[in-house]
Amino acid sequence: MAENVESKENQVSRHQEVGHKSLLQSDALYQYILETSVYPREPEAMKELREITAKHPWNIMTTSADEGQFLSMLLKLINAKNTMEIGVYTGYSLLATALALPEDGKILAMDINKENYELGLPVIQKAGVAHKIDFREGPALPVLDQMIQDGKYHGTFDFIFVDADKDNYLNYHKRLIDLVKIGGVIGYDNTLWNGSVVAPPDAPLRKYVRYYRDFVLELNKALAADPRIEICQLPVGDGITLCRRIS
Repeated sequence: MAENVESKENQVSRHQEVGHKSLLQSDALYQYILETSVYPREPEAMKELREITAKHPWNIMTTSADEGQFLSMLLKLINAKNTMEIGVYTGYSLLATALALPEDGKILAMDINKENYELGLPVIQKAGVAHKIDFREGPALPVLDQMIQDGKYHGTFDFIFVDADKDNYLNYHKRLIDLVKIGGVIGYDNTLWNGSVVAPPDAPLRKYVRYYRDFVLELNKALAADPRIEICQLPVGDGITLCRRIS
């Protein structure tokens, strides 16, 4: 009996860990997706970077393997060439993007922590795609403001991926809508925020989850009401909302 109880506790614990990156109710179903469709097709470089990232204390910040596969497919479907990524961490989603882009594709990548990026950089270099990446260390908003002020970047990006400070998502959106081309796509990550968007007010949430939840809720309402975009919110990873600029 004690073994059964322990087994159930372990299952709950595992679900909480996996649950941050999968909103599926069943761990077994999520593992099935990973083992059947994701891991067998995951490029060797991405596997290596995923394993390096798993040892990092902040590994909860990484893009999940199934979301990396989704981004790769999306980029190819829309024939993206000029892209941007805000929030890089160790570079798993950045590597997925770089591998999916054509040889002359470009990614403007921004993060406040270059140290984390440098963990993944040797893998990115070994994969032969580092030349596609223009990494800038520091806050993204001043860079975006400068690009808008320059005037020559309006409507030039095919795809933009945002996985950064949730309290600035709306500030990013105000600027990115000018920089992405009509017909281009912006992807906002973590828009279901650990499932907390439907949690009751008294739900026991981790402090950082509770803090950012209101910002995520505000973003979701704003995107749904924005007439300049078409949107699609998907329960991939921790929730990703795709915004296609239409005007």
